[in-house]
Amino acid sequence: MNLFAIFADHLRAVVGELAVEGILPAGLDVTRVVVEPPRDPSHGDLATNAAMVLAKDARMKPRDLAESLAARLGAIPGVRRVDVAGPGFINIALDGSFWPRVLAAVLTRGRGYGGGSIGAGARVNVEYVSANPTGPMHVGHCRGAVFGDALANLLAFAGFAVTREYYINDAGAQVDVLARSAYLRYREALGEEITIPEGLYPGDYLKPVGRDLVAKYGRTLLDKSEAEWLPLVRIIAIDDMMAMIRTDLAALNIRFDKFFSERTLHAREGGNSSIIDRLMDELRARDLVYQGSLPPPKGAPVEDWEDREQTLFRATQFGDEIDRPLVKSDGAYTYFAADIAYHKDKFDRGFSQMIDVWGADHGGYIKRMQAAVKAATAGEGQLDVEICQLVRLLRNGEPVKMSKRAGTFVTLRDVVDEVGVDPVRFMMLYRKNDAVLDFDLAKVVEQSRDNPVFYVQYAHARARSILRNAKEAFPDLPLEPAAFAQAELSRLDDEGEVGLAKLIAAYPRLVDQAAAAREPHRVAFYLYDLASALHGQWNRGKDLPHLRFIIEDDRNSTYARLALVHAVALVIASGLSILGVDAPEEMR
Repeated sequence: MNLFAIFADHLRAVVGELAVEGILPAGLDVTRVVVEPPRDPSHGDLATNAAMVLAKDARMKPRDLAESLAARLGAIPGVRRVDVAGPGFINIALDGSFWPRVLAAVLTRGRGYGGGSIGAGARVNVEYVSANPTGPMHVGHCRGAVFGDALANLLAFAGFAVTREYYINDAGAQVDVLARSAYLRYREALGEEITIPEGLYPGDYLKPVGRDLVAKYGRTLLDKSEAEWLPLVRIIAIDDMMAMIRTDLAALNIRFDKFFSERTLHAREGGNSSIIDRLMDELRARDLVYQGSLPPPKGAPVEDWEDREQTLFRATQFGDEIDRPLVKSDGAYTYFAADIAYHKDKFDRGFSQMIDVWGADHGGYIKRMQAAVKAATAGEGQLDVEICQLVRLLRNGEPVKMSKRAGTFVTLRDVVDEVGVDPVRFMMLYRKNDAVLDFDLAKVVEQSRDNPVFYVQYAHARARSILRNAKEAFPDLPLEPAAFAQAELSRLDDEGEVGLAKLIAAYPRLVDQAAAAREPHRVAFYLYDLASALHGQWNRGKDLPHLRFIIEDDRNSTYARLALVHAVALVIASGLSILGVDAPEEMR
């Protein structure tokens, strides 16, 4: 039951009625009309800009149109008052009979309340993490992993058919560096003293790879040339790194539907052309690839510029600043060519909607990839890119030193093992993804209102505790979710109780807006507000006994309040599920 969508439908119906009566012209475009909470709660429960956006096409003054709309809206059941403000804004106040209907809808739908309204089963591919398989995941990967996973959860809850995908960057120079680093650990495992030169990966995490190589090949790799041992070592090293990455992700409760290997884009089996080859042929046939040269990069010294003819993609035809190279000077395809082929493969698999979650250092790559997707899919594919900014890891306000195991950074696993998965996930989402995040290892485990994850989880645990205590006071009370819908919800007329019902009523709109904007942090903020309202009503009951959730000599009021508490718990559990955070039954 989306309160705002319901009244948007009412508004469209009113516009239609006025058109039939000849008061308004037929066919007015109502797509820009919104129904939303008023900025000032004292103005009512709903506000709409309908008169302001329709007045010009209706050939009426906004205020006059607002008066006509307000007169009809005021006749809708549950509406207490409709006011026209300023030049034509419409504010709507609902009467007390409306909020029990909202609560009844929550209690009937349970954890499904608020979901499934905008996706309509549309397929969407969400690709996130996609860290190079060259070492353990660091705390920066952690933010992208949590954000991508929560976004996928949010979209699925909103009704989209979501596929979660990880792109394995297992082709190119970085995996050869990995293989050479692993080969040194192989020699170390055979008893040699080694020195790791600059440019190779120094972390101890490669020692197990060295031991795995010994287990598989014994000493035979020592007798081979680099050209012979490199591909063998590369396979083992990548497989071991991906196993480690999967384990790290599992510690965050993150799992993928598909892992896509970059190597498959380049593979030419049985003399056949590769996926990238076929893409290049297709782009050439559409005159989107040509031989030409590019101007020097802005600010680059002239002596460092190689003016040569290259294979270029006509990116400027699709909104990019310059055309982009597809083939390197050694004849190999560029990363950009592989990325185009990968996204075209997604489209060919049925995903016209694609969402990529990238790190902070990839912002400059967005426009060219969106141009490429537009070109490769003939304008039918849409790529949205969400950037996750850096994480500053602190302990009591002081920067945290690097991990000994990784050698150069703090690993994701270090953080999860220290503070737990729930604080990591919630706090990684308690700030918009494109803003730098300060993550304080000491603060996120505090049991206080200043720690949002504790405050929200404690609200759910408190709600469940209230229901358990009620069972002791009234052993025969039916506390099943379906039974609560039969409670006398009209008894909930205290301002705090109505305030909780209004917050619950806002949840479906919150889900829709967060999904449309790709902003799961909105769910985290909302949950904090809902938790605060529940804790606030609990505290009011401590000071005013007649407002307590359990009143032993008033069975009916108690049951209505328990239904409200159960509704709050359902919504908190639903929101925490979107974030991938546990909703505990009790906390000590």
